[in-house]
Amino acid sequence: VQLQASGGGLVQPGESLRLSCAASGTIFSANIMGWFRQALGKQRELVATITSNGAVAYADSVKGRFTISRDSAKKTAYLQMNSLKPDDTAVYYCNMIQLGRNYWGQGTLVTVSS
Repeated sequence: VQLQASGGGLVQPGESLRLSCAASGTIFSANIMGWFRQALGKQRELVATITSNGAVAYADSVKGRFTISRDSAKKTAYLQMNSLKPDDTAVYYCNMIQLGRNYWGQGTLVTVSS
């Protein structure tokens, strides 16, 4: 399984970005996809997850602002990020858990600054 994350960039506070995570390789129908982030000098933290059945979960810090979704046909997960804050600045990593194995994408940098 390979994961390719894209969509990061530099935005001003209050603006939006959409991240994409395209999965390739042997993808089974049951898996969990998610987004984590790691800010400079901090530990990697969970942002959001979505199961193959569409159940979602969010970190408290992004609830109401971020939305995770997936297109199973395209094997792609998305993270719509609205009302971005400087504290959201981090490298965002795509993640998949499948058959008990953990897979990571390469990360995409999101910078929120005026």
